[in-house]
Amino acid sequence: MTDSSSASRGHGLRRDIDLLEALASDEAQNAGGLGVVRLAQLVGREKTQVSRALKALAAEGIVERDPDTLEYRLGWRLFSLVARTSESRLVRVAEPVMHTLSADLEETSHLCVLSDRDVLTLLSVSGHSFRVHGWEGRGVPAWRLSAGRVLLADATPDELYVRFGTTGEMPVQDLWTLIQDARRQGYARVSEEFEEGLVGVSAPVRDFRGRVVAAINISAPKARLGDRLDDAGRTTARAAARVSSLLGWEPRRTPLLRARLT
Repeated sequence: MTDSSSASRGHGLRRDIDLLEALASDEAQNAGGLGVVRLAQLVGREKTQVSRALKALAAEGIVERDPDTLEYRLGWRLFSLVARTSESRLVRVAEPVMHTLSADLEETSHLCVLSDRDVLTLLSVSGHSFRVHGWEGRGVPAWRLSAGRVLLADATPDELYVRFGTTGEMPVQDLWTLIQDARRQGYARVSEEFEEGLVGVSAPVRDFRGRVVAAINISAPKARLGDRLDDAGRTTARAAARVSSLLGWEPRRTPLLRARLT
């Protein structure tokens, strides 16, 4: 390959990255996509050039075009590539933050994700000298845990009905109320709702899009943590925000949930 050919490919790649950056901007995220004219304005290129580049990216699944609005947004293939590495990166980024959190509170912390209707623990870190076992890989119904309430922060009422409406364990309207309380407070708390004598707090971890991808949880006996549950919640929320920042999240990018439960 000649130097001129390599330079041309590199220049083309940089221009494609400029388009992807524009589609990841606050404007694009808030609008749900951008048209060719606006994208051409943002990247400073001709509309015909931008249109050709977008069609090529769409053919590979890197971007996708809304058939109704004809606007472009980031595509499934790009998110698929990110998803393949996000879980391992999540654990790698979260673990040192969790060690600090557990040491500060002298309690066990857990890194949790949502798996269908259950909360799954990926990692547990003890604030004591011993390693905690028994939770990693174990699934627990999401509505029973503070972690479930923050992991469901992005869910719409319809999604909650689809996921939990037939379980009969907790009315969806009650679950919606608890989720909204956690959103406003910045963390969720439970006191003996999952297990007698056990209390816990959880805060959301967000990715670069502002989507909740995990929760950091602190669980402990009520006799030890019950009197400082809100302090623990605020401390856990700061730790979760730190992990979110390391994953590329900026608070101003968090979308507002406009759906209402009727």
